[in-house]
Amino acid sequence: MKTQTLYRPVGPGELALIEQSGWKAFPPRLPEQPIFYPVMNEEYAIQIARDWNESASGSGFVTRFEMDADYLSRFEEQVVGGNIHRELWVPGEDLAEFNQHIIGLIEVSQSFPNPPTH
Repeated sequence: MKTQTLYRPVGPGELALIEQSGWKAFPPRLPEQPIFYPVMNEEYAIQIARDWNESASGSGFVTRFEMDADYLSRFEEQVVGGNIHRELWVPGEDLAEFNQHIIGLIEVSQSFPNPPTH
């Protein structure tokens, strides 16, 4: 099976829900969040986690996960700014099915603010 790596910038609340799933699923969308936006590269995910999530909630995280590439082909890649601003638009009602196509576990690859070094 061919896989593709995706990223999802999240705040602490969403990260806690991902952890509650055993690191296997993203939580259902809220009514005011009809679209789930995984992004196509870590640079863009870092930008969102650092500039938006950290500002809004005091911390931001980049999650990384592998997906079944054949399944992902049903979603059109969207460019929403510069060349790095590439994401998929997954309707909220499709998120449970999307979660079933995650290969392995969701991992945290970056956190903001960065933990202090000793």
